[in-house]
Amino acid sequence: MARLADYFVLVAFGPHPRGSGEGQGQILQRFPEKDWEDNPFPQGIELFCQPSGWQLCPERNPPTFFVAVLTDINSERHYCACLTFWEPVESTQEVVCTEDATEKEEEADEGGQARLSSTAPVQPGQLFAPKTLVLVSRLDHTEVFRNSLGLIYAIHVEGLNVCLENVIGNLLTCTVPLAGGSQRTISLGAGDRQVIQTPLVDSLPVSRCSVALLFRQLGITNVLSLFCAALTEHKVLFLSRSYQRLADACRGLLALLFPLRYSFTYVPILPAQLLEVLSTPTPFIIGVNAAFQAETQELLDVIIADLDGGTVTVPECVHIPPLPEPLQSQTHNVLSMVLDPELELADLAFPPPTTSASSLKMQDKELRAVFLRLFAQLLQGYRWCLHIVRIHPEPVIRFHKAAFLGQRGLVEDDFLMKVLEGMAFAGFVSERGVPYRSTDLFDELVAHEVARMRADENHPHRVLRHVQELAEQLYKNENPYPAVAMHKVQRPGEASHLRRTHRPFPRLDEGTVQWIVDQAAAKMQGAPPAVKAERRTTVPSGPPMTAILERCSGPHINSARRLEVVRNCISYVFEGKMLEAKKLLPAVLRALKGRAARRCLAHELHLHVQQNRAVLDHQQFDFVVRMMNCCLQDCTSLDEHGIAAALLPLVTAFCRKLSPGVTQFAYSCVQEHVVWSTPQFWEAMFYGDVQTHIRALYLEPSDDRVSPSQEVGETQSQDDERSALDVASEQRRLWPTLSREKQQELVQKEESTVFSQAIHYANRMSYLLLPLDSSKSRLLRERAGLGDLESASNSLVTNSMAGSVAESYDTESGFEDAETCDVAGAVVRFINRFVDKVCTESGVTSDQLKGLHVMVPDIVQMHIETLEAVHRESKRLPPIQKPKLLRPRLLPGEECVLDGLRVYLLPDGREEGVGGSGGGPALLPAEGAVFLTTYRVIFTGMPTDPLVGDQVVVRSFPVAALTKEKRISVQTPVDQLLQDGLQLRSCTFQLLKMAFDEEVGSDSAELFRKQLHKLRYPPDIRGTFAFTLGSAHTPGRPPRVTKDKTPSLRTLSRNLVKNAKKTIGRQYVTRKKYNPPGWENRGQPPPEDQEDEISVSEELEPSTLTPSSALKPSDRMTMSSLVERACCRDYQRLGLGTLSSSLSRAKSEPFRISPVNRMYAICRSYPGLLIVPQSIQDNALQRVSRCYRQNRFPVVCWRSGRSKAVLLRSGGLHGKGVVGLFKAQNTPSPGQAQTDSSSLEQEKYLQAVVSSMPRYADSSGRNTLSSFSSAHMGGHVPSPRARVTTLSNPMAASASRWTASRGKWSSVRASGRSSGLGADVGSRLAGRDLLSTPHTNGAPPDSGFLRPQRAALYIIGDKAQLKGVRPDPLQQWELVPIEVFEARQVKASFKKLLKACVPGCPAVESGSASFLRSLEDSEWLIQVSALSLPLCLPEC
Repeated sequence: MARLADYFVLVAFGPHPRGSGEGQGQILQRFPEKDWEDNPFPQGIELFCQPSGWQLCPERNPPTFFVAVLTDINSERHYCACLTFWEPVESTQEVVCTEDATEKEEEADEGGQARLSSTAPVQPGQLFAPKTLVLVSRLDHTEVFRNSLGLIYAIHVEGLNVCLENVIGNLLTCTVPLAGGSQRTISLGAGDRQVIQTPLVDSLPVSRCSVALLFRQLGITNVLSLFCAALTEHKVLFLSRSYQRLADACRGLLALLFPLRYSFTYVPILPAQLLEVLSTPTPFIIGVNAAFQAETQELLDVIIADLDGGTVTVPECVHIPPLPEPLQSQTHNVLSMVLDPELELADLAFPPPTTSASSLKMQDKELRAVFLRLFAQLLQGYRWCLHIVRIHPEPVIRFHKAAFLGQRGLVEDDFLMKVLEGMAFAGFVSERGVPYRSTDLFDELVAHEVARMRADENHPHRVLRHVQELAEQLYKNENPYPAVAMHKVQRPGEASHLRRTHRPFPRLDEGTVQWIVDQAAAKMQGAPPAVKAERRTTVPSGPPMTAILERCSGPHINSARRLEVVRNCISYVFEGKMLEAKKLLPAVLRALKGRAARRCLAHELHLHVQQNRAVLDHQQFDFVVRMMNCCLQDCTSLDEHGIAAALLPLVTAFCRKLSPGVTQFAYSCVQEHVVWSTPQFWEAMFYGDVQTHIRALYLEPSDDRVSPSQEVGETQSQDDERSALDVASEQRRLWPTLSREKQQELVQKEESTVFSQAIHYANRMSYLLLPLDSSKSRLLRERAGLGDLESASNSLVTNSMAGSVAESYDTESGFEDAETCDVAGAVVRFINRFVDKVCTESGVTSDQLKGLHVMVPDIVQMHIETLEAVHRESKRLPPIQKPKLLRPRLLPGEECVLDGLRVYLLPDGREEGVGGSGGGPALLPAEGAVFLTTYRVIFTGMPTDPLVGDQVVVRSFPVAALTKEKRISVQTPVDQLLQDGLQLRSCTFQLLKMAFDEEVGSDSAELFRKQLHKLRYPPDIRGTFAFTLGSAHTPGRPPRVTKDKTPSLRTLSRNLVKNAKKTIGRQYVTRKKYNPPGWENRGQPPPEDQEDEISVSEELEPSTLTPSSALKPSDRMTMSSLVERACCRDYQRLGLGTLSSSLSRAKSEPFRISPVNRMYAICRSYPGLLIVPQSIQDNALQRVSRCYRQNRFPVVCWRSGRSKAVLLRSGGLHGKGVVGLFKAQNTPSPGQAQTDSSSLEQEKYLQAVVSSMPRYADSSGRNTLSSFSSAHMGGHVPSPRARVTTLSNPMAASASRWTASRGKWSSVRASGRSSGLGADVGSRLAGRDLLSTPHTNGAPPDSGFLRPQRAALYIIGDKAQLKGVRPDPLQQWELVPIEVFEARQVKASFKKLLKACVPGCPAVESGSASFLRSLEDSEWLIQVSALSLPLCLPEC
């Protein structure tokens, strides 16, 4: 029995102490005046009586009722039922409020209607103050509280002849049962009768209609979002103008969370004075009046549910993980059937007669039943993942989260992972994990109805029937006897609050109420204490979770044949048939990618362990270790499938004899896995082993044990089928019947069991955390090993990254060696933290814990000394017989720079090497060697799979094609050990992913990298393979130093003097022999001073250009060698002319091959033979070249055989240099004349190109391309990297008519005007020109203008460099701007293309989707399409 109400409080309006317009609540009276010992009076209750603030009202409002919830420091909830009514303001209060309103008139204008009462001058009797009757209780009986407070208010308003003191005294002394379904009829002494109904099971929440109302207000989707948000510990805020709606919504959301209990801040109605609570960093479920919605807009991580508007707002920074599929869609469908049953019948041609819908209370229970089924499906099999660590004196339960996720196949599910890590689930385990307790509907559902729910998944009507059955049980739990609940309570009359009565609520007599309370307390002293009646029983565990079928893809499907291969291989190993085992080993390693094969391997290895020890020879040991490493390499840090847990006892069982007295165990060879450095793994393993020993402790026969299960235990076999929870339940049932001495004995036995297991696990952890090789401690610290175990729980502790071994250890001074202290000290600290956690949770005494801390350093030091001898003897073992290295076949002149290093070629992202989805031999991984020559990087080897045959695997690429070199750490395919490796990627779409063999030291691997870089980036280009092949090249002088791009004034003056000498005195130009630029200068633009010198160089006299008739004998030999060149023959094949001088040429040929650049005197980057128009002399080419960057004037490189159109290439046009500006200022006439002569030669040259086309005619014979050169020379100056490609079109030239006047070069250049590109460039390219405009005199246009016109010359260049070129109004030449990407963009795109075509690792997605997505992300096709724009030119 418990008190119905703990306190009755009368709270009234009072002025604010600081004199503000708003008032505050004042407690006038409270009963009883002294606090109960078991329930102190809650502080701050006056804030919750008026959550919006204590304010006066200009009119008398009807009474209101709501229930606020307060939570004390012990997490116990107190329900505060508040009934508020309004009374006229007394004279003193009225005067105070009027004065405050007069002083703060400005604030009143901003306060709005809510502060009208405290701001405007009022007449006496116009203002009304709130007064609240409050009941404080630890029980949730909302209707009883409403009726009781309503009865007190009715007695006051109606003036009934009933003593209020007696009514309140009876209310405070009324006791009701806690649970059990019993009814209690109470009367407060006013002729009333109320029936209090307790639920059958108090663990099930009482929701009444709150859940159904929540779904009606927000809808299915929004409620599911709030449900997931609350479970994943997000902040949820409800908004409404109704306090009762806020309370019901919060109550409904908590009811949906059953069987989990919400353990964070829960305030259904938050007062306005406490709004700063919303900024707390912890999760909460809070309700706030909608009037304060503006104050909630700045909350960035709070999910706001508007009950009045039916919306849920989720901030962008908040991610709510949804329910895992198919539970999400199934739950949504069932909720739709419950809320809208007519939806399924809406499309029927002949719908059945409509049935009456469920009542609101029954619909509420149906909705709760849906979520009850959902939790049963989510948590099915959870009891099989519970670890019972202690049974006496109190049960200690732990949950194996990794095993549960592995069994359910939901390891990567974000929702379930967060739920299992939350505080609500931790409370669920501690409360419901107890094996012997009272059960409820959820326990029965998760134990016995899981199979039914699985069978009904595809049958909606059967699911709905099950939901209705569960709803009936939930309804019956709240209303066991609904027909008997008859209430009789006096209610006030209608509009009673509007009666003009000035009689305030009377002051009650404290003595009378206290006397009634004291009399009731005296009667209760002799009564037995209230004990919660519980019917305890063994909690059913239900059927064990069956393993989810493996979702492996590709060739790793675990069939019965693959498991048989694993068993046969293990049998061959232990029978000594090593040759047969070697043949099966590759197939076994592939099969071990599957979960079933790994379990099979662990089971088979257990069968060969006798008395916890299995001594093997060297070959057997190597095979067993190799298979163990293959099993462990795919294990995650949590080991959700239990593979590492199954292999943990085996790694300390299998061993081999290295020498007399020195034994090496398997754990020293399997340390390179992340699972060993995860604290959660060790904790789960420890709790599992403790549970096994605790179970065995109570199952072993004992003579002095008195147990009803003793006879059964004697007849059972050693593998008793009873689980540890069943044993614990039986012991908890017998605990009260045991003597104190027996109880103390059982407690000591359990403590000793936990203590011995802690010592055992300290040894196990030192085995797998301390490394064998002491020479790799520095590598350990660099790669996040033991040193990071102090700050991270998922650190990697491996053999290859292990720390050094201590030579001596002193308990007081610590480790002497600094590097040893880093590793061994970190292991000691890691084990100590583990021991602290598990022993504290398991109830080990403090003395035993101190003893463990003293023992751990000794255990670590003893193991370090043992490892020293093992490491020393393991180095003396004979090396394993390895295949002979295959030497590659070298090209003529190719020499080997670095002899072969033994490596493993590993599979990359391509499927061809491993057989692929279509099958085929698995050529990779392959074992062989990598060679470095003067030309290539070559790998030669054999596949590791002996079933492939004697196929040789060869991969190579040129050293100059290397684009990226990356260090990697991979596991060797044979030994499954972590080794260093290299990944080499080339621009020839080749990838070498190699792992160095253990015999290759780090120095050899580093030497290979250095030699590779030396060959990839040689100091001189003449030292590369292409230049040294077939020649006795001696290193020449070092490359020239690149000139400074920003010359000084001295350099400028020197160039001026040199140019002056050229102009005045020199008649001949001494030609320098062409020297190619140095290797480091390749791809760089020429220096600025060199460009300036070229741009202002004087015109050469004709005598300086030697014609072919006057060639020297040496030049004639050069000419004959040029004729024999393949390029000359190819030019003649294209019809581009023959090799001839300007003095003897055939007039019928439009083009000729000119040797003017035979000594590279005009352009260093052009070949010696150039294709030029027939009418252009060689001495004019020198002047034409001055107009172009690096003297790259337009030359023909291709000619169409059908249309005779030609393609020309050239550099970008450049303007005057700095020297030219100075020269033009000093001597304007010669500079002007020279510039004019160069530009005129350019115009004549381009005119000659167009004139060389067939069917070309110009009646006027005037210069038709002057506008082109003028616009170029006077417009924007391209950069040195600009290139212009021209295309001459004979069809366009013949169809055009040039009638406009030609402008002069000098006038156009002097104007300095420039315009952008025409808007119709693309349309004219496609031959879709618009009709020309009519003549200015109104005459009709010429017939030639009515046809689409094509330009005679197309100029293709970077659009950024052609901005200043004005278009030709006569359309004789046309600009084709294209987008030329920067070198860094092309380089980055090409790297992405290489990764897409040759991925370094297998793609996550199967099929071609991954490749197509990677190809699109590289943007290579976009760049290719931009450069292929000239292909869209009109057909010539």
